Amino acid sequence: MSQLTALINARIFDGHAWHEHRSLVIEDREIRGILSANEIPEDAKRIDCGGAVIVPGFIDLQVNGGGGVMLNDDQSADGIRQICAAHAKFGTTALLPTLITDTREITAAAVEAGKQARAASVAGFLGLHLEGPHLSVARKGTHHPALIRPMEDADLQRLLTLKGAFDGLMITVAPENTTEDQVRQLAEAGFTVSLGHTNTAYETAERYVAAGARTATHLFNAMSPLENRTPGLVGAAINLGSLYTGIIADGFHVHPASMSIALRAKQGPGKVFIVSDAMSTIGTDLTGLKLNGRQIFRKDGRLTLEDGTLAGADIDMLSSVLFVHRKIGLDFEEAVRMASLYPAEAIGVADRKGQLKPGYDADFVVLTGDYRMKGTWIGGESVFEA
Repeated sequence: MSQLTALINARIFDGHAWHEHRSLVIEDREIRGILSANEIPEDAKRIDCGGAVIVPGFIDLQVNGGGGVMLNDDQSADGIRQICAAHAKFGTTALLPTLITDTREITAAAVEAGKQARAASVAGFLGLHLEGPHLSVARKGTHHPALIRPMEDADLQRLLTLKGAFDGLMITVAPENTTEDQVRQLAEAGFTVSLGHTNTAYETAERYVAAGARTATHLFNAMSPLENRTPGLVGAAINLGSLYTGIIADGFHVHPASMSIALRAKQGPGKVFIVSDAMSTIGTDLTGLKLNGRQIFRKDGRLTLEDGTLAGADIDMLSSVLFVHRKIGLDFEEAVRMASLYPAEAIGVADRKGQLKPGYDADFVVLTGDYRMKGTWIGGESVFEA
């Protein structure tokens, strides 16, 4: 017998429009509809939201860690569960645990952990993001240069075996260490291929997009800057309509003016979507962490290596949404779409996530009237209450 739940007395944003004086009705793990009071089935369990705001759940395609756990350090289903639970407290209902460039052995262990997490139906687990190791040393960022290398045929073949293994599967590569044919094969196998950590030319990026690259990784960061004669990947990400691009909205990785310019200039249908690029510090009082044996320091909202290089981000998705809304000046609705609908489109799951529509996964966030956390629901289950 199916279970019906009606969340009443709330303002509901479905991803496109607001609904007043209606209720969000969920049936088992899916949304049944946004209904008026007289349309709610009599046998539905009613939950009074006290005038709260309900929005689609946030989807984070770049999450290195959370809750004290880094995927690079803990390749287990339990580790992934801890990361997902930490981010659920801030409205993230689906995420890609992200492996920063590491050894072949660690990469294989992370993939196996992902398979176990999927088999265990870990709440919020969408798939994996392999950020490297096939990047450019010149644009390594916090990635350890000794672990960066070209993609060999054996690497490609191992990756191709993952076809269909996850709902979401992303890999960040640089043209300097991959070929167009490798990108083509990965895209055909279901990978969302993202260009990043690169000094690639605009024209090269165009060819890789034609081969199947779909997104760019954290716009402006770890890529050559936009210049008058050399637009590079920044120019490609903004000007090529087929490309989606992630962006870190913490005010440290990208200047608010640069972000505002990019948002106004972005050609569609591809969109700019928010990623947290979060590390293990989210949801903890940790003062730092280690990555590939190197100390990362946490101070004043920033995570840095000893030399000052930014090393991931210390921000959650709700804070990112509010930064884009309050600091950049986007409408709240568009800020929400940058964290829900647009990443769903980028990763290819917009047919069931990123909006509150009948038949979609019942993934949503409950906020106060001034947009503070009240609760998070994943697959029709309450997983967090503030």
